[in-house]
Amino acid sequence: MLQKGTPAPDFELFCTPDQKIRLNDFEGKRLILAFYPADWSPVCSDQMALYNEMLKYFHKYNAAVVGISVDSKWCHMAFAQDRKLHFPLLADFEPKGAVAKLYGVYDEKEGECQRALFVIDENKNIRWSYLSPVGINPGADGIIDALEDLTSSENPSGSANPEVSDYPAVSTNPAGSENVTNSKKS
Repeated sequence: MLQKGTPAPDFELFCTPDQKIRLNDFEGKRLILAFYPADWSPVCSDQMALYNEMLKYFHKYNAAVVGISVDSKWCHMAFAQDRKLHFPLLADFEPKGAVAKLYGVYDEKEGECQRALFVIDENKNIRWSYLSPVGINPGADGIIDALEDLTSSENPSGSANPEVSDYPAVSTNPAGSENVTNSKKS
């Protein structure tokens, strides 16, 4: 598993059947990578639902979140729609687990991602990582602590940036021809 201080490996993965997201799409912002074993499993479902509820808190720290598993783009689309998720799920499907392997969190025996979290700073460096037991939801406390540490090291007053800046917007229309773009949210 990659550790704090390591440059985050670049990636490009499908987030919808016709759109891909790259690490570079999050230029100038912090990124939370949430690797998880599989859509539809009870622990993964709870974990992704928690991060969906935490989005406004992540945004206060200029952070976006993406989920990554070896499920297909079609499986992710159905799962995200069913669970009403408002952040991208990336398909590390083919070659299977290639990005998880880059980050050192692919379980060769099970053929799936391990349950791992990474906080990446604006300069694309890993600032925090955590490997959770597969059957345990790691929650969001560690993520928030890492984001607070980043904020306090950059801003001695320790207050989070109240401004929410550009976040990659993703069309959830599989037939649409829209690409990943940057859009202002308020």
